Amino acid sequence: MSDQIEPPDPPPPPPPVPPSVRKRRRLLIETLAAALLVTLAGLGAARLIKSPGQALADAAPPAPSVITAKVERRVLVDTVVLRGLVSAEQTVEVTPQVGTEDAAPVVTAVRVKPGDPVRAGDVLIEVSGRPVFALPGRIPVYRDLRPGSEGADVRQLQAALRAQGFGSGDLAGTYGEGTEAAVRSFYAAAGYEPLPASEEDDELLEQAQDAVTEARRALRDAELVLAATRKGQGEAGSGPLAVAQAAQAVNDRREDGAKAAQKLALVRRQTGPMVSAGELVFLRGFPARVDGVHVAVGTKASGKLVTVSAGRLVVKSQLSPQQRDLVRRGQRVQLYAELLGISSRGKVQSVSDSLVQPEQPEGSESGEPAPSDPAGVGDAYEMVAAATEPLDPKTAGQDIRVTVVAATTRAKVLTVPVAAVSAGADGKTAVTVVVADGSRRRVEVRPGASGDGYVQVTPIGATLRPGDQVVVGTGP
Repeated sequence: MSDQIEPPDPPPPPPPVPPSVRKRRRLLIETLAAALLVTLAGLGAARLIKSPGQALADAAPPAPSVITAKVERRVLVDTVVLRGLVSAEQTVEVTPQVGTEDAAPVVTAVRVKPGDPVRAGDVLIEVSGRPVFALPGRIPVYRDLRPGSEGADVRQLQAALRAQGFGSGDLAGTYGEGTEAAVRSFYAAAGYEPLPASEEDDELLEQAQDAVTEARRALRDAELVLAATRKGQGEAGSGPLAVAQAAQAVNDRREDGAKAAQKLALVRRQTGPMVSAGELVFLRGFPARVDGVHVAVGTKASGKLVTVSAGRLVVKSQLSPQQRDLVRRGQRVQLYAELLGISSRGKVQSVSDSLVQPEQPEGSESGEPAPSDPAGVGDAYEMVAAATEPLDPKTAGQDIRVTVVAATTRAKVLTVPVAAVSAGADGKTAVTVVVADGSRRRVEVRPGASGDGYVQVTPIGATLRPGDQVVVGTGP
């Protein structure tokens, strides 16, 4: 007999499921599946179908976002940007005033051509044989300078002649004999004779000299008669009365001689070489430059003959009435010649008090902007700016950018963008500060200087610090 253990018998198979039970199970599963489908469909419909209120709420725009900017401390600078033309400080049109009633003035020589440099003492042109000299000076010629003349223009002539080596020794501003001699020498050195102050100079001088000679002879004769009378040899006898009468005659002749000598001195002061207004052009600086020659030898001398520019280079711009209110003499300017890449600094030298019309060059068409008005402003106020250091000669005639520093704060001030400042219903000016947690607070401020899109603000009754974020607008 063996000790091996026999495996247990397998369990009996489950009894078969009756057909009625299987049918009920299948019906239950189908019912549950249908219910699940209905639930899912309801959920989908709920997402697609909205109430009118929900539809309006969903159609409303999203809450706008806020655009902010930092409160800063900065130096405020306001600027006016213009275009300007670089040109000489002075432009002179030479229009000589020579000629007679019987003959119109004619150009007899042209000594310069466009672009030529002009030095002090040079002859620019000859009209009817008479020279036109260029001399240093700031007072324009407005009269003939003749012996006996006095004034600042005479002083200017004396200084110009002295610079050429022809000092006068006269009292400054008085055209005396020394100035006459200097004028004679100056003209002679250039190969010309100065004009006499009057066509009758020689005759008047001769008459005055003859009067002095006659007075001297009359005095001599009177003195001889007096001497003879005292000796008892005179025709009137030798009595006291005759001597007194002879002595009186001598005194009368002496007075006549003194008057004749005074008249001669006056004639001498009023006659002699003069400088005609048509023979001088005073320029502010040398070497000057010939901008144009508008005549030829043999043509009638009328209108512009020669155009000369002198003095340092300046920049001329046109200001609109609105810009005129911002610009004043002495304000700083920044000059930049874009084509040459040359920049420099300067100041506003002058601003016209009345509207001026920009000059049009010859041959330009109507309506075309003038060189001094590249922006086409038209009638405007002329502004002249001068560089602190002399401008590069290459910039002459260039259209350059001119930036006028119209206003500035001396130190850094508390500023916000201009868009951040608004006025409330109470009329108070304020800015809106956005706090870190997203809340906002309104801070009343007092505006100050403005420039470059920023405005100085001083908080009133609240704090406002650099770095605070202020509302400047809203975004989508």
